[in-house]
Amino acid sequence: MENNNNSYETLFVIDPDLTEDAYRAMVDKFTKLIADNGEIESVDEWGKRRLTYPINDKPEGCYVLVNFKSEPALPSELERIFGITEGIMRSIVIRHEEKKPRAAKKKPEAEKTEA
Repeated sequence: MENNNNSYETLFVIDPDLTEDAYRAMVDKFTKLIADNGEIESVDEWGKRRLTYPINDKPEGCYVLVNFKSEPALPSELERIFGITEGIMRSIVIRHEEKKPRAAKKKPEAEKTEA
């Protein structure tokens, strides 16, 4: 069976008013969901950051970035769950394109001149 895993990254912003336990539970919930349906490459918790513009009248949010590999169905399910979870202010899931090696340019052969 062919492995059809793609590389993705998700960034989600958690409400900064949550308690430390609730914040940790939120991060664990989503990393467990991703790990159960794919393979986590890295989890990077950026912590509390100032937002460019207020969301729900809050000037700050707690950012979490997760890089992972999974089947194509997981990102849409992840977005659905982000949308219905209380405490998630914003989220995005992005697919990384596979970089294809560039073919070396062929040099034109020297023109043969007849003398």
